[in-house]
Amino acid sequence: MGQALHPNRIAVLVVEDDALLRAEAVDLCIEAGFTAYEARNADQAIHCLERHSEIHVLFTDIEMEGSMDGLTLSHAVRDRWPPVAILITSGRRKVTKEDLPENGLFFPKPYSPDDIVNALNDIAARITH
Repeated sequence: MGQALHPNRIAVLVVEDDALLRAEAVDLCIEAGFTAYEARNADQAIHCLERHSEIHVLFTDIEMEGSMDGLTLSHAVRDRWPPVAILITSGRRKVTKEDLPENGLFFPKPYSPDDIVNALNDIAARITH
């Protein structure tokens, strides 16, 4: 797996309703050198973003229980926290560029861990320069 360019400089919020997948994604972020927060739905994600200004990346699944799905969450985050980078994943939904918020990236499940780490490293490099 790729090494983080700027470990611990940015934090990632992982939003996934499946506990095992959420734990795997959090571990992936931590092993790559990033701080990771987790939420099981959009409401928890918004609360976490309100409390932790160091979060620079939202990594969310689309399908989840609660007040909004991951696409709706990603658009809400883009509107309220424009600098936050957005990575979206789904194993069931087909997503077009028009569905994504501005500069959002989509990774179909099962995604390659290296692809996620590379995207996080690219985001970290942009933020810290």
